[in-house]
Amino acid sequence: MGGVPPFAVISGGQVQRALAGQEKRITELVETTYRVHGSGDSVNPPSYFLRFPDRPTSRIIALPASIGGQVRVDGLKWISSFPENVAAGIPRASAVLILNDHDTGYPFACLESSIISATRTAASAALAADWLTRGRGRPARVGFFGVGLIARYIHTFLASTGWSFDEVGVFDLSAESAAGFSGYLGRSGTEGRITVHDSAESLIRSSDVVVFATVAGEPHVHELSWFEHNPLVLHVSLRDLSPEIVLGSTNIVDDVEHCLKANTSPHLAEQLTGNRDFLAGTLDDVMSGRITVPADRPLVFSPFGLGVLDLAVGKFVYDEIQRVGELRVVDDFFHDLRRYG
Repeated sequence: MGGVPPFAVISGGQVQRALAGQEKRITELVETTYRVHGSGDSVNPPSYFLRFPDRPTSRIIALPASIGGQVRVDGLKWISSFPENVAAGIPRASAVLILNDHDTGYPFACLESSIISATRTAASAALAADWLTRGRGRPARVGFFGVGLIARYIHTFLASTGWSFDEVGVFDLSAESAAGFSGYLGRSGTEGRITVHDSAESLIRSSDVVVFATVAGEPHVHELSWFEHNPLVLHVSLRDLSPEIVLGSTNIVDDVEHCLKANTSPHLAEQLTGNRDFLAGTLDDVMSGRITVPADRPLVFSPFGLGVLDLAVGKFVYDEIQRVGELRVVDDFFHDLRRYG
């Protein structure tokens, strides 16, 4: 950029407008980002979890990262998860994304990021669904286990990247949430029969693709027999499956070191066995043809969600807002810029 870049603030409304209808493009961007990360042209340190003794269900997570390739930007996602918010009628998660200039290190944008975070999560899930079913036959039935904002975004991305299903299953511990999501599916013109299931077992057994998008902090699904039809499991919420189910499945992650931390289901499986032999590899390994995925067991994709994805999507949004001339620059944000005053 040269010199000190201007500092812009990008609202959630601007983010949503920049991303509307771009699902295919964003999925391709996420694929490219995974490939750049897989090639080593990125820095993605462990996420830092800020937890609170007085609010044990809540946390704020810092995801610092740097991505090369065409994007060439550094930054930080700062995302809070306060599950109690839902009862108060506001979303669980809120977030900002800071983008830093590659050459000077100066931050040049602060973006509302809950939408960016949901978008990159959904694009990652849709990308995995595409690559991981290429040798298995196209699934006809999808089931959503946990039906909040993330489930809605994943459904949108699947529908926008060429998926259609004969059946869409819905299960949530909250009957109100299940009804709300079913209503959304109906309004969004979903093809296929919509079924609200009264048990986890019923949903899983009747789905070829199972999407877990819950706020579970520890495993609550323990029966490997529920998966005997070998579905693809998009284990987006990371902590739903018992280690025994993980060990009885083929496991793909987005990043090995990140995924085997913070008591995710794969991390619990590693603790139980003392090794990582249950991991087949990463999504980049699949996309690059380094591994092929067998069709004769359940297939579990556990994406930790990498900061480099937020950076790539955030920079896409920034460039789009700049292109249409709607950047809101904060004048005088960087003020005392002379070394000796």
